[in-house]
Amino acid sequence: MNFSSLGLSERLIEAINKAKYENPYPIQIQAIPAILKKKDILGIAPTGSGKTASYVLPILQLLAEKNAPKDRHIPVLVIVPTRELAAQVQQVVKMFSEFLPRRIKTMAVFGGVSINPQMINLHGTEILVATPGRLLDLLSKNAIQLDELQVLVLDEADKVLNLGFKLEVDEILSRLPKKRQNILFSATMEEEVEKLIQKLLHHPIKIEIEQDKIAPELIAQSAYLVPKEYKGPLLRHLIREGNWQQVLVFTSSIRMADNVANKLKKHGIEAVAFHGDKSQGARTDALTKFKAGKIRVLVATDLAARGIDIKLLPHVINYELPRSPKDYIHRIGRTGRAGSEGEAISLVSEEEEHHFKVIQKKMGRWVDLIDAMNIDFKL
Repeated sequence: MNFSSLGLSERLIEAINKAKYENPYPIQIQAIPAILKKKDILGIAPTGSGKTASYVLPILQLLAEKNAPKDRHIPVLVIVPTRELAAQVQQVVKMFSEFLPRRIKTMAVFGGVSINPQMINLHGTEILVATPGRLLDLLSKNAIQLDELQVLVLDEADKVLNLGFKLEVDEILSRLPKKRQNILFSATMEEEVEKLIQKLLHHPIKIEIEQDKIAPELIAQSAYLVPKEYKGPLLRHLIREGNWQQVLVFTSSIRMADNVANKLKKHGIEAVAFHGDKSQGARTDALTKFKAGKIRVLVATDLAARGIDIKLLPHVINYELPRSPKDYIHRIGRTGRAGSEGEAISLVSEEEEHHFKVIQKKMGRWVDLIDAMNIDFKL
């Protein structure tokens, strides 16, 4: 099946072809026609399953068929958990709207930056992508109106709730018109998500994409047993020996992310730390340069990495193991996407060995553990 068979306009197909999207993902095959029919959607889908395009494309088509809205009356609202995901969704909207018969203005709003420029630029926005806190700030200042909202998208609902935005979401929902189309995506069906689904959706079409449909077989997993103090030298050895040009490294703390990035730079490997203590401008700049290949290594914490979506990322390194098997799968799922092969490597200290066994058991897949001290690398 191709995108042309999903009911999308020729202008959108032109943009899809330019973006080199070949065949639609399973979630896109199911979601696009249903959204075009203005049905409520419940999508249970992990990161990397193609969900952003699955709602952006039909929403653009529905908007292009109508006149531009009244100033500051937002027809489409997309609520996301993080700044990075907000910026990413905005980029996808811009990419697919290039050839539409009229300009569809989109804007991403989030905290951590001044609200005044955002308020000024809201004029004429048709797709507003927002984090919950900043959205409420704008509503409190009467900078936007939601009384004529037509479509609500709640993307990564489980992360929105896990980050403590339940009260904010409830407040936002109380301000929306009752008659609207609702689209909710979540990677998990936790209790709080189920409560939200009951409150939000009306006879939704349910689309479920299992984690194993994200082609984990394309991810080559391996692990090295290595003392804590030798993880840095081993990481540098792997990057140099493999001549890796784009590597995402995960740490479990902001302090460790800074330490690893600084050590890499001292040894001549261009690296940047990516975490919540960095300003929004610094994070956006780092991610843009990393995607463009101007930065070789991005060292990220789990929370900051929620919004990182890179189509052809070849290497992921767990410098430290995550707390849960679910987070491990989320991390390694950053590679092996869009039909391309990827590699995920874990650096496991003796103290982490038992935890790594727990992760593998939960994952249902065993990973070879190589003794790094048998490898000749410079300490």
